[in-house]
Amino acid sequence: MSRADMDRLLADAIGPERRAFHIAGALAVAATIAGILLLGLSGWFITGAALAGLGGVLAVQGFNYLVPSAMIRLLAIVRTTARYGERLTGHRAALMALATVRARVFDRILSVRDVRAVSAGDAVTRLVQDIGALEDRLVRKPALPAALAGAAIGLVLLWLASPWASLALLALIAGLVLWGHLATPRLLASAATDIAAALARLKAGMIDYAWASPEILAYDLAPAIGRSLAAEAAELDRARRRFARGEAIIDAGLTLGGGVAMAAVLAISGAALPMTVLAMLAAAGAIEALSGYMRGVSRGALVTAALARLEDVAGRDEALMRAERASGPVGRTIALDRNGAHVRLAAGERLGIAGRSGSGKTSLLETLAGIRAADRDCGIVLDDRPLAMLPPAAVRAVFALSPQDALFLSGTIRDNLRVARAGLDDERLWAALDVACLAADVRAMPHGLDQWIGDGGARLSGGQRKRLSIARALLAGKPWLLLDEPSEGLDMATEARLAHRLDIWLRDTGAGLVVASHRPALLALAGEGAGAILKIDGPGRPSS
Repeated sequence: MSRADMDRLLADAIGPERRAFHIAGALAVAATIAGILLLGLSGWFITGAALAGLGGVLAVQGFNYLVPSAMIRLLAIVRTTARYGERLTGHRAALMALATVRARVFDRILSVRDVRAVSAGDAVTRLVQDIGALEDRLVRKPALPAALAGAAIGLVLLWLASPWASLALLALIAGLVLWGHLATPRLLASAATDIAAALARLKAGMIDYAWASPEILAYDLAPAIGRSLAAEAAELDRARRRFARGEAIIDAGLTLGGGVAMAAVLAISGAALPMTVLAMLAAAGAIEALSGYMRGVSRGALVTAALARLEDVAGRDEALMRAERASGPVGRTIALDRNGAHVRLAAGERLGIAGRSGSGKTSLLETLAGIRAADRDCGIVLDDRPLAMLPPAAVRAVFALSPQDALFLSGTIRDNLRVARAGLDDERLWAALDVACLAADVRAMPHGLDQWIGDGGARLSGGQRKRLSIARALLAGKPWLLLDEPSEGLDMATEARLAHRLDIWLRDTGAGLVVASHRPALLALAGEGAGAILKIDGPGRPSS
């Protein structure tokens, strides 16, 4: 995904929330104007009241304090209400837009040719951490109109005191904006990139280590892993300190600018003291209104680093996207042609794949399923089109894979079955479990379909996990069923029942089958009718 693609994706996600962002911007402008007027009017009122007090009783009685007091109260209410409304509207719009971005980026990650090239930990950190960093960019969208409004009202109030003071404030604001844009890449860019990378490594490591927690405990690896994570955390802390120092330097320039603005007004203004105080505080308020925009500029370094990582993980070339749009349904025929061995299957036919461990049976099935990248010379052709030339989405639409080592959601049996296809009712779930010889086991569980199976199916036996995976593949309702060692972990009686029920299911549905197994009972599924047995002697070397 190029930067242009990412910008288009963000624009599409922001589109439905554009009205909310406009409302947030208008409320931010109202809050800024009310805040500067409140600050300036309060200074004018306090100074005027003090001078009236020094003028004696008659001056005090002639001083109108009711109208300024009412205006101060009104401005305080407007500022508070507008600020609350801006935060509520802007944050909600940002979160809704980011939800769309996450879904689209997740789709892009799954659309790469080799899904296994992206680790679970890395994908999670990019979907959570890097997209979360974009929240700052969206939340600060109202900062620019607020800064412009603050500068405008500040310049107007200073003009009332002295046109020269107004021009001085304009020059100072321009200088501060230039300072922020020049200082950010020099002081923050490197630190922001290091923060994103270190935080991603730390989170990805913790996620990946969590998957292997039983082995870590069994082999007493926890101390070594703890030291490794501590080193990553220390590197992250160093990058964060560098970033904080850079931000402090930029903020110091802004604070210094506020002091210079107030001093310039005091030195230049020739107006009465109350108006001069009003102008001084208005200048300070205009600089403060600029702080939100300046913080957005500095935080933009983190956003840039996050965008770079998102572009890297979700890349898809234009040729692949055009092929996906142009591709129609595939999978009516499968042809395997490798080193002189040729097999061609029509819809509904069956193929058994035998061979020693490590010979490439699993790689072949994963390539067929579209989760492993297909080489141009892989020798697999779908509907007379080389598999490597077809988009992954078109390939995955016709194959349902029950892998050798299936992964499961940390949820219930129902949760894990329903990911196969939308709209599945319990009757279909039970039917698939029955074909997979798992229905009796599930009925015996305390909560049936609502039984929680633990992280990755940890509460199920190896054979139960295998059969649950088969049931899920059956529910996908795709033209071809791919089974990788489907009877592993099963006793001979259960294996025989499973083979018999799968045979009936294949006949009833007309689905095709490609099964890889060491066990004769499952390979026999492909030995009937138009079936065939393909023996693989080594990676990429079918023999018969």
